[in-house]
Amino acid sequence: MIGALRRWWMAREPALRIEPLAWQALLDSSPLFARLDDAERARLRELAARFLARKRFSTAGGHTLDTTQTLTIAALASLPVLHLDGRWLDGWREVIVYPGEFRVRREYHDDASGVVTEGDDELIGEAWERGPLILSWADIATDLAHPFDGFNVVVHEIAHKLDMLTGPADGVPRLPAGLARREWIDTMQAAYDALCAAVERGRRTLIDPYAAESADEYFAVVSELHFSDPALLQRAAPAVAALLARYYGPKPAAG
Repeated sequence: MIGALRRWWMAREPALRIEPLAWQALLDSSPLFARLDDAERARLRELAARFLARKRFSTAGGHTLDTTQTLTIAALASLPVLHLDGRWLDGWREVIVYPGEFRVRREYHDDASGVVTEGDDELIGEAWERGPLILSWADIATDLAHPFDGFNVVVHEIAHKLDMLTGPADGVPRLPAGLARREWIDTMQAAYDALCAAVERGRRTLIDPYAAESADEYFAVVSELHFSDPALLQRAAPAVAALLARYYGPKPAAG
């Protein structure tokens, strides 16, 4: 009963109102949004408003954040769930925005020697399970200016968030009705294994070799391609392209 009451209360929580002029300015800011039809734009606006009402934005690294940037991030973060469910972006609250790349201190464990070392990674985005979404504004701005070059940092990190809905990221996100878990795993694993084999042999690949880092990174990278270069994804991994069209929707934003 408590769970049902909580779901009802969250469903009735009002979304933040987006001013028409601000919304139109966002649509005009990038060719990415020009590829959406009227119904998709209206749905995206609803999802962005919901996102803004439920997330807390903060900054780091001396960045100054304005309402145009928060609206942009909300719209880009909502794009992957345009044909899914806005509630799939629930379960976390914070978005942290840096002016550009940021450093993260990590520990690395060598399985063979047992030695643990520390080092800094330069990142443009990161998603924590039930924690914040961390983004570089400079890279978001680049993605808006060149939306069909195969990269979209917000889509990449939201793919990780969708992956984490079922636990630690493993490349298998929560799936909508009609998409079987076994079909997802078989299709993605075969394509991921093929990419890893090609990278290990030193072959040039259409898909960024970074996707061979892990199954969850593969899912995030091909998600970027679905929205920013679906033609390349179709050439590189047609079975994955068809699967993601069923997952994210039949028409990528760049289609």
